[in-house]
Amino acid sequence: MPIASLAVAALFTLASPILAQQRPPTRPAPKAVEKEKEPAPPPEQPAPYDRDLMRLSEIIGSLAFLRGLCAGPDAAEWPGRMKALIEAEGVTPGRRDRLAGAYNRGYRGYAMTYRICTPAADEASNRFVAEGERLSHALAGRFGG
Repeated sequence: MPIASLAVAALFTLASPILAQQRPPTRPAPKAVEKEKEPAPPPEQPAPYDRDLMRLSEIIGSLAFLRGLCAGPDAAEWPGRMKALIEAEGVTPGRRDRLAGAYNRGYRGYAMTYRICTPAADEASNRFVAEGERLSHALAGRFGG
């Protein structure tokens, strides 16, 4: 019997490469399920008036700070005006971010410079009101409906 068990063992040893060839190939272990990546949205096309709109946002931010600092009668209006502008023109998250960023740049730029209302701060405020008025009329005249 020891010879028979050796023969059977030899048969299995010789047969294992043959059996391995006859089996379907083993599949690799499944990888973790990955969430399908959504295609990136197409790049946002800037409107022809975006540059002017960003400047207007920056002016509004400057006025929000300066008019508040100098206790202007319209001080409380400027943040609301910016909110209205973002609601009207911020049609995408990126656009809203750029508008808000321009507003914040204007606000922070003067917050770093002025701690109290000075004649220069008051003059800058008056100039921004005039520039913002010109810019908003130009935008409405060229691109308004």
